[in-house]
Parts: sequence; C-alpha cells; structure tokens
Amino acid sequence: MSTTPRRRRLRQNRVLWLLDRLERDPRADPMIETLRGAVRSLPLGRVRDVLHGRWLGHPVHPLMVQVPIGSWLSAAVLDLRPGRNREAGVLVGVGLAAAAPAALTGAVDWAELHRQQMRVGLVHALANTTAVGLYAASLACRVTGRSAAGRTYGYLGLTAVGVGGMLGGHLAYRQASGANHAEEVPHVVSEGWHRIGSVDEFPAGRPVRRSVDDVPVLVVRESGGTVHALADRCSHLAGPLSEGTVSDGCVRCPWHGSVFRLSDGWNVRGPATAPQPAFDTRIVDGHVEVRLRADDDEDRARSGGEADLERSATGADRAHGYSN
Repeated sequence: MSTTPRRRRLRQNRVLWLLDRLERDPRADPMIETLRGAVRSLPLGRVRDVLHGRWLGHPVHPLMVQVPIGSWLSAAVLDLRPGRNREAGVLVGVGLAAAAPAALTGAVDWAELHRQQMRVGLVHALANTTAVGLYAASLACRVTGRSAAGRTYGYLGLTAVGVGGMLGGHLAYRQASGANHAEEVPHVVSEGWHRIGSVDEFPAGRPVRRSVDDVPVLVVRESGGTVHALADRCSHLAGPLSEGTVSDGCVRCPWHGSVFRLSDGWNVRGPATAPQPAFDTRIVDGHVEVRLRADDDEDRARSGGEADLERSATGADRAHGYSN
C-alpha cells in the first residue's frame, strides 16, 4: 500500500469565482452607462470634490457608511433583548437617515471607475438599496406595533448589508477602487539624480513620458525653460497623465479628468484624492535630470505655493471647461 498522502484538489473559492464572473459580465453595461451619465450630470459644482474626499486625502464614502452600518448592527443587538424595541427603532431610523448621504458619496465615486469595477459596484449598490428598503419596512412595522415583523425585517436588512459590505470590500481590496495608485513610486525610485534625455527632446508645453527605474514619469518643459516632472500614472486609477492636457500650470488626466499642479503634483481637482509624487529637476550639460522630491522639499514647495493654488484651480476650471 502506498504511503504517499493523497493530495487534495485545489479549487477556486466559489465566491471569488462568482465575483470574477460578475466583473466580466457585460449585460448590465447599458444600465451602467445611463446611471453613470445621470450621476455625472448632477449640478454639484465644487461639492463633487468634497464628496470624493479630496479634502480628506482618501474617499469619504467608507467613512460615511460607518453610521448606518453601526446603527443597524446595534439595533440587531438590542433586538436580541426583550423590551428594547423602541431603542432599536431609533437606531434603525438613524441608519436610514445616514444612508442617503453615504449613498451619494458612493455614487459620485462609482461614476468615475473602470467598467469592471462599476459592474461590481452596481450590485453593491443594489444590495444596499435592498437593505434600505428592508429597514424602512422594519421601522414602519415597529411604529405600528408589529415588533416581531420589525425585528424580522431588520435581520433581513442586516443580511443585505453584509452582502453589500462584502462587495464593497472586493471593490476596495481586490479591485483597488479608491486606492492611491501612485503610492508605490517613492518606494521604487532610487535616490539621486537620473538623466532622462536632452532638453531638445522636451518640446515646450507638451507632455512627454520618460521612465526612471521602470516608473513612468511625466515631463513638461515650460516656454521659459522651467522643467516639471511628476509620476505619470494618475493616483486615481493609474491613467497616463502624459496623454492628458497641459494648461495653466496643470495637467488633466485623460481618463477621469483629475487635475494636478505641475509644480508639486497637488491634486487641484478630483476625482483623485491623493497628489502625484513630484520630482526635482535640473539641466546639466544640455540634459534634463530628475530626482524624487523628498518630503521636506515637498512641504516647502506646497507652503510656498499655497498662494498659487486658487489661481491654478480657477485657471484649470476655465481651461478644461468645468461646470460641475
């Protein structure tokens, strides 16, 4: 008899298999396009950047959802104890009130994602919408004295919230929705100066792509001779900034319209919530050299450029036709 242990057949996780299928399924794309257009057409103005979380440095939606989730989970705990229906009902109501702003922040972010991410995000939204409907039914039952039915709807709503949370986690951690796609640049680029080409290779006012330690770098030479260099892959979803539009001292990402200031990489407009890593530049013997800007240099550049921020933002709005 053989003493070799029988090896188990490795199988793909069923949930991940279903999520992979969902990412590739195009059947909901017409609905996605309609909803995406509706969200993008909302007259939000500069509030759109507030909803994206540019002021926070990362998406605000994960922060907003803590209130409804926490309220509904607390209500479920109270429902386990007799005589707590009134308190549980208050928590259900708080969760319902907080669900609307949380949904708005999520919708604004969702409208600026890749197609595969939007497919998962649509089901994520449907699960959470189902949860809101179930909790609304739960609150109505509690108000009318049908406590048992209210608890039942509440636990069904919590189940839907769990499904929505799982899909949200897949979006954030498997599909990198909302992550800073330029975060690794300081950890990859080596210290010191790197020669990237002669000055003649960088026409004034035109974005040019170069590479430093296999990291794509956007280079723009101004008509006055000043050279700017930023990490080329947009922090929002890694769009190629070198294929974007340069105007008023800023570059606009061609994928989702994020605007970055060339002097220091500051994200003047969203949906990007993180700035671009910036490089110091110099010209030596007719060649352009770049060096990753250290944190203290970046802080000094930003503190010295705060007076230019509003002017850059206004100029970027005018040049790129922002109306929302």
